[in-house]
Amino acid sequence: MKLADKLLQKILDRKAIVGVMGMGYVGLPLVREFCESGFTVHGFDVDERKIRMLKAGKTYIEHLPGKLFREYIKRGQFLPTTDMKKLSKPDAILVCVPTPLDKMREPDMTYVRSTSEDISRRLQRGQLIVLESTTYPGTTREVVKPILDASGKKLNEDYFLAFSPEREDPGRTDITTKDIPKVVGGMTRDSGKVACALYEQALTQVVPVGSCETAEACKIVENVYRAINIALVNELKMVFDRMGIDVWEVIEAAKTKPFGFQPFYPGPGLGGHCIPIDPLYLAWKAREYGKPTRFIELAWEINTFMPEYVVSRVIDALNERGKSLKGAKVLVIGLAYKRDVDDVRESPSVTLIELLQEHGAQVGYHDPHIPVAKPMREHNITHMRSVPLTPASLKKYDCVLISTDHTSVDYDMLCKHAKLVVDTRNATGRKKRPAKRVVKA
Repeated sequence: MKLADKLLQKILDRKAIVGVMGMGYVGLPLVREFCESGFTVHGFDVDERKIRMLKAGKTYIEHLPGKLFREYIKRGQFLPTTDMKKLSKPDAILVCVPTPLDKMREPDMTYVRSTSEDISRRLQRGQLIVLESTTYPGTTREVVKPILDASGKKLNEDYFLAFSPEREDPGRTDITTKDIPKVVGGMTRDSGKVACALYEQALTQVVPVGSCETAEACKIVENVYRAINIALVNELKMVFDRMGIDVWEVIEAAKTKPFGFQPFYPGPGLGGHCIPIDPLYLAWKAREYGKPTRFIELAWEINTFMPEYVVSRVIDALNERGKSLKGAKVLVIGLAYKRDVDDVRESPSVTLIELLQEHGAQVGYHDPHIPVAKPMREHNITHMRSVPLTPASLKKYDCVLISTDHTSVDYDMLCKHAKLVVDTRNATGRKKRPAKRVVKA
């Protein structure tokens, strides 16, 4: 029997052990789906704190309750560990590690390389390796494969390799990891076959494509599309604001057209692990081929400028009330990058806090999902704690800046008791508010 057929049979019999590298917003949902489908899952992470919490039946991600993982551990289905020697045990290893940008806005492959090296040192005959981390087209072939080949084993003869982009949307409840179609591209035909078979056991729909590069490009295209359209409405917001037109009202009217228009909404900047970063991966790779990516670069410039634009609106609004930003007390509503999650990755709220502090403001934040500021790679605000949102606390601030529109915030109470509200999300626009107190930004 061919090596691929042996692995395929093991997968179909649900006897294959699945390894997941990276116990974060991408890895943990995969653990859940494979455990629910009857597989045994080994969860790997270098962060000892995360592994300790998982073993104690707790999680560090709000929408993934610890009781689920506690039950998987109790049944012997889920084995979280920091011991990379155990990478020899899984039949398939799904790599879900960060792919950030470095200070020069170029892809930082540190985590992908180190993880691939960890796997290569323990690579077993017949193992399937799937990279899920979002990256530029060519990463699986040019970065991961040579590291695995250094083990002395050969692709398709000894191991299988594929790419399948993660498509997580943290906090979303109507669509789960199981329901999101899974794009899979194999480095070889057999690699694609066994990778598709694995995901088909746990997820509703698998979408096979012809190569790893196609799968890598698919995810980049999805996020380039979003980044460019968000940049467009951010630019329109600034233009319409100068013209005295409410961009949110314009978008609500435009989206009544049943064809030819899809609504995107402006904000204080881009956040999350994908849209602020992934388009620049493609722009970087395109330079290797001598091709400019002007739309991508322009979208990045516009979206990156938005926190500065918001701060300028805060300055203007305070000035109109005879107050300087220097020495002013500003409360930022929402530390997370999007509504109703506890995820702070690349959050524009953090950039806003730092810009406001640079201008001499005294800044606090309120976020019902983040009681204590989380550590971040590029920022250090871990000394901050969420301020209770009460009429008394609101009156202490010269300005309340809505950066994230969490649904649990009482915007009626906020608008009633705040001296000044600068709203970047149209959170206050669903009802008529005191015009003199609320400024859109």
